[in-house]
Amino acid sequence: MSSNQLDKKSEAWSALFSEPMSELVQRYTASVFFDKRLAAADIQGSLAHADMLAAQGIISADDLAAIRRGMATISSEIESGAFEWKLALEDVHLNIEARLTQLVGDAGKRLHTGRSRNDQVATDIRLWLRGEIDLITGLLRELQSALVEVAEKNVDVILPGFTHLQVAQPVSFAHHLLAYVEMFARDEQRMGDVRRRVNQLPLGSAALAGTTYPLDRERVARTLGMVNDQGEACVCQNSLDAVSDRDFAIEFAAAASLVMVHISRLSEELILWMSQNFGFIKIADRFTTGSSIMPQKKNPDVPELARGKTGRVVGHLMGLITLMKGQPLAYNKDNQEDKEPLFDTVDTLRDTLRIFVEMIGGQPNPATGAKEGGITVNPQPMQAAAQKGYATATDLADYLVKKGLPFRDAHETVAHAVKAAESHACDLSELPLKVLQEFHPAIDKDVYDVLSLRGSLEARNTLGGTAPAQVKAQIARHRARLGN
Repeated sequence: MSSNQLDKKSEAWSALFSEPMSELVQRYTASVFFDKRLAAADIQGSLAHADMLAAQGIISADDLAAIRRGMATISSEIESGAFEWKLALEDVHLNIEARLTQLVGDAGKRLHTGRSRNDQVATDIRLWLRGEIDLITGLLRELQSALVEVAEKNVDVILPGFTHLQVAQPVSFAHHLLAYVEMFARDEQRMGDVRRRVNQLPLGSAALAGTTYPLDRERVARTLGMVNDQGEACVCQNSLDAVSDRDFAIEFAAAASLVMVHISRLSEELILWMSQNFGFIKIADRFTTGSSIMPQKKNPDVPELARGKTGRVVGHLMGLITLMKGQPLAYNKDNQEDKEPLFDTVDTLRDTLRIFVEMIGGQPNPATGAKEGGITVNPQPMQAAAQKGYATATDLADYLVKKGLPFRDAHETVAHAVKAAESHACDLSELPLKVLQEFHPAIDKDVYDVLSLRGSLEARNTLGGTAPAQVKAQIARHRARLGN
């Protein structure tokens, strides 16, 4: 097929076709205006393929040199915006191939030897997604570091810990933030797991059955960095599976959905904490908006929108799973629909993480160079809220257990004490000793150390607990893991 014929591909795929593709079908089936973001990956994969073809004696050294020269020109044209994307050429792959053939002639035509668009697109997506996973993993680490930094400054700040959104027990605010560090650390691990399965080479599987040319697929894999931790080439082992598999995209979307679920949970807490009814934090003005009618309002639009975008990402996961359901082997045109949800998932997740890194960790002040945090912590309202819900009731029960009561009896005894505190409209720590001793004679004046918020915090000095000593140890562990 000449370069001119390739430009007119839509008129007929080959001599087999007796009429050109209709303009409506052409627009319906084209993907170039969204898959052109794969251009760099397409060129990278093509150059690795050409290098292997030359090494195997399938194309000449002159052809390889011409392909490299043409691809360099195409890369420059794409980067500068001068490249002309043509709807008639349907997708990123044929657009680049047509331009290459215009530039270097027959050498461009020989590039497609031993491959199909089926294995080509599968390779491009994997190369592109691998790079995006690396960016996202870096952002996850930055977000963890930002949370650790805020936590380190607030180890001794007391926050009411909630269950069922009811005051349960006092916790360190830092301990609460470190719970999210654990979530995002698992997200980072999951992305690493996904990356290993993304980083496998389909190229060389051709349309579905392999090829008759003596390809060295392992050479291509090594050229593209598709190797395992031991440096061994990672190559898809079944040609049918290689061209039709989109598990890696679904798995990424699942991992991305979990990241967004964690972002959504954090967002909900930031929204609650910022409200006047809580007043636990302030979010910097640059991350909030006003009201069109109520001048007093500062709305937490960033966390609210992130909470909403979570549904968008989870929706893409459902779409990708449904896309693959019931598809027979091997490649089907259905799979063109994998790209837009995958692209949008990556964009949404990457942008959300970037803004949360800045909102949690702050940004440098251009005038002073000092980092200005996006969140200000208000310790007094937190501590006041912890006083409201009898947060040290369990501590009183534990105190009685240490005095010899079975826990269930201690639990019942404390319930009566809480009732008494409610009737006196005071906290347990404010009940006179004589009143407390009415519930059990073993209660002594040392009980007030137990009933204080600070005492409750300090008492939970076991691995994973909220005692400041444990929280500081966890901060040190995370700093060592994150390298900061």
